[in-house]
Amino acid sequence: MERIKCLIIGSGPSGYTAGIYASRADMKPVMYTGMQAGGQLTTTTEVDNFPGYPEGTDALMEDLKKQAERFGTEVCFGVVTKVDFSTEVGGIHKVTIDDDKVVEAQTVIVSTGATAKYLGLESEQRLIGGGVSACATCDGFFYKNQDVIVVGAGDTAAEEATYLANICNKVTMLVRKDHMRASKAMQHRVN
Repeated sequence: MERIKCLIIGSGPSGYTAGIYASRADMKPVMYTGMQAGGQLTTTTEVDNFPGYPEGTDALMEDLKKQAERFGTEVCFGVVTKVDFSTEVGGIHKVTIDDDKVVEAQTVIVSTGATAKYLGLESEQRLIGGGVSACATCDGFFYKNQDVIVVGAGDTAAEEATYLANICNKVTMLVRKDHMRASKAMQHRVN
């Protein structure tokens, strides 16, 4: 059975950052990208708010991947489907990839990030980055002084609406039920 010193689950910014640091510590990291190599940031057309890119970039995730690989991170395409964490200090963890390959890892770094929830509308995927967004702090700037709609009733939707209220002309929250699920504190913020 293959043994890996450091296995990283996920390939978003935190996964690549972990890869850079683990490589520099000579941990010989192996990263499994997950279903969406590059994470949620690959769904946006341009990243305009990341330090070091004064003009913005549409290649942030590719640049992070190149940097991690330059230091020695091995990037593998595959989905980790199961992890049996050892309960012993310094124990070996068994990691299943794509439901069929099992490897052993001394260290497992979980950097699976976030996944946006979409409505499932036919036109939605086509309009991501062109009117449909799942990250107010990432894309809110593009809607400055415009009327926007936030769909949802939980804390995340309320936080996004609160953020957008500072830069957009009008924010409307669409709630599918007759009540908010957000915490009372967040409900007071959006009212």
